[in-house]
Amino acid sequence: MAVVVGGVLLCGCGPLAAGGPRGGDAASAASELVSAESLSFHYVGDSGVDETMSQLLEIKNDFRGSVAPVLAYTALDKNHQDLPQVTVSTVYGSDRGDLVTPYGTSIDILRFSGTGAHDVADVRVSVRSAAAARTPAGQHDVKTQALDSQGHEITRFERFSAVRLTNEDDFPVSVRIAYILWDQPPQGVTQQAAEVTPVGGLTKIPAHGTAVVEVTGDAAAAVDRNSNGPAVSLKAYNSQ
Repeated sequence: MAVVVGGVLLCGCGPLAAGGPRGGDAASAASELVSAESLSFHYVGDSGVDETMSQLLEIKNDFRGSVAPVLAYTALDKNHQDLPQVTVSTVYGSDRGDLVTPYGTSIDILRFSGTGAHDVADVRVSVRSAAAARTPAGQHDVKTQALDSQGHEITRFERFSAVRLTNEDDFPVSVRIAYILWDQPPQGVTQQAAEVTPVGGLTKIPAHGTAVVEVTGDAAAAVDRNSNGPAVSLKAYNSQ
C-alpha cells in the first residue's frame, strides 16, 4: 500500500502535530510531536474469516499517545491503478478527524461508491493532518450491549431501545456508536456497510464503568427498519 503525507511519500518526513501520552492527559504532552513515520496502514478487503467485517483499514500508531488523524483515500484496482470514479468514505470518521487512534493498532471501515466500486483491491492513504487527541483512546474495545425498553439484554438483531457501553480501561474514554447495516454481495465480492446510522452522540464512559445511550430519532427508525435481519453490527469507536 502506498502511503503519502500531504502529497509526499511517507519516508522520514518531519513532525505532523502534537501528541499525548498513552492513557494519560493529552494536553500534558503538547511539546511531544507525532512524526510522519508514526502512522502506517494496511487494507484488508476480506479476511476470509466468517463473522469478520470486510473492507477494514488497519491503522498502526507507533507514537505512545492517542492521535486523531485526518486521512484521505484513493481506491486502487488489482494492478494498483487508480479508480478515479470510486469515492472512498469511512464509517468511524478517520477521513474527518472523528476517529481517535490509540498507541498500537486500531481500525476503520471503508465504504466504496461509484463506477468500479466492486473492483477495489487496495487503497492509497494520504495523511492530511495528525493532531493530539483531546481524550485518550482506550486500550480495550468498548463493549456494546443492546437493551430493550425494560433494560433487559437482547441481541443487536432485535428492536432495541438503548445501548449499554462498558469501559474496561482504568481511565475515562469517549466514544461514538455506529449502527451498521451490511449488504449481501455475491460470492467473491467484499461485504460493504450499506447504511451507517449514529446512535446518540459523543459519550464519555468512566474508568471501569458503564454508560447507557438511548436510541432515538434516526437511530430508532433505522433499528425499526432493519431489526430481525442478519446483517447488522453495533460498534463503539474512540472519538472526540
